[in-house]
Amino acid sequence: MSSTFKMLIASAMLPLAFASVTPLAAQTPDAPAPSAAPVEVQDADPALWVVKDADTTIYMFGTVHMLKPGLGWFDEAVKDAFDKSDTLMLEIVMPEDQAEVAKQMIPLAVDQNGTALSSLLTDSQRAAYEAAMNKYGLPVGQFDIFEPWFPGMTISAVSLVADGYDPEHGSEKILTKAAKAANKPVTALETFSEQMGFFDNLPKEAQLQFLNDTVAQLPTAGPEFAEIIFAWARGKPDELGERMNRLMSGSEALADTLLYKRNERWAEWIKTRMDQPGTIFIAVGAGHLAGQKSVQDYLAKNGLNAERVVY
Repeated sequence: MSSTFKMLIASAMLPLAFASVTPLAAQTPDAPAPSAAPVEVQDADPALWVVKDADTTIYMFGTVHMLKPGLGWFDEAVKDAFDKSDTLMLEIVMPEDQAEVAKQMIPLAVDQNGTALSSLLTDSQRAAYEAAMNKYGLPVGQFDIFEPWFPGMTISAVSLVADGYDPEHGSEKILTKAAKAANKPVTALETFSEQMGFFDNLPKEAQLQFLNDTVAQLPTAGPEFAEIIFAWARGKPDELGERMNRLMSGSEALADTLLYKRNERWAEWIKTRMDQPGTIFIAVGAGHLAGQKSVQDYLAKNGLNAERVVY
């Protein structure tokens, strides 16, 4: 599997906006839906860190944006840290109205030059792309107006849904519901449009590689994602980091856009926020808190120590 696609299928490392295309795609007649059958809950203990001084505490929790039902992770130290926090801070606050999601996403996704997506693909690439779209009930013709990143993202998301993953069971959804129930403010490090812009601003060549890799590697995407979830659930950030390093080999520019620059900005925000008293629970994709150039690495450069919470 190519390093580009292997990194992009891992929603632990993707912008949270990745999950937003799932409900949009699910509006198509034949798109698969996750099973609602009851499942046995299995204990999971994802990693948690804390940065604190005399009057400020900031917890950092690594999330997965799409999960299967049945993982019991929102308990023990994670729940305790959340309960102690005054505010929940996510990567973005997703619009609740799907019409608003489409309103912000579609203008970015449409090719403003009017270039038909199909014209950018070779005959073999086009055949494989159309087969993938048809497999998940996605309307090929309607997607011809979009830039390559959007159908690539859509196929990735819907393929995970077909494997039983669901953003409704993702970490952010669970945390947001808990915050609202406890009347905690929910804020964000970035905006929805900003996250979508990370993909929209990629060079066309990189977008096409993303789309073609997504289509070519669909058969192994599910098992690869399952291995990432397994490392996350066992609280193994070093293992997740090692896997990320392998996945990102040869994709430095993409990693710089989706991970490193954002990690650096978030670390700088945390440093500034430490000057104000209070307790915050920051929840961002687990890939941002693992591997090289993680948020913790940039915090260390700013003279702050992120301590792992042992539980």
